[in-house]
Amino acid sequence: MKIEDIFSNIPILCTKSLILKKMTLKDAEDLFEYASDPEVTKYITWAPHKSIDDSIDFLKSVLRRYENNEVSEWGIVYKENNKFIGTCGYVLWVPVHSLAEIAIALSGEYWGKGLMTEAVKEVIKYGFEKMNLNRIYARCFMENIGSQKVLEKVGMKFEGILREQMFIKSKFSDMKIYSILRKEYHEQGFESKE
Repeated sequence: MKIEDIFSNIPILCTKSLILKKMTLKDAEDLFEYASDPEVTKYITWAPHKSIDDSIDFLKSVLRRYENNEVSEWGIVYKENNKFIGTCGYVLWVPVHSLAEIAIALSGEYWGKGLMTEAVKEVIKYGFEKMNLNRIYARCFMENIGSQKVLEKVGMKFEGILREQMFIKSKFSDMKIYSILRKEYHEQGFESKE
């Protein structure tokens, strides 16, 4: 399986509360609303957006990945108000090893509602059922309790600490790594632990 086979036209994914879709430049205002919040970006690899131009630049980089059939993330839209509230998707895929990494970001206004858990479950399902993955993993900052809870709720297992693995925001940071294997996905019927 090739990356372009999947990402030449990533599909819309729907859950009970969310629509996961390709991002567009029309999402800039909603993106800026949460990407400029220091609380949201505290445990994310990128700095807070200082202007709407930062959000537009980010979206342009995503659109380039779409155009080049590269591994990409979905934009998360909350069905209740049709608002763009975050991103979830693949940031690395190694087809020869059937493994991929996911990354997530969510507007602080929507924390604690189970929405990111819902999005990640759908993205994991897509990975195992459409991308023929055997292993899906995610990394998060040691202090990012919210992301750790999401990863545990979707059935990922804590594997360990990657010491000073990333140089982010002018310092080396330890990262926790979580993963789920295809056999675990099938064994648990991908039921949430909520």
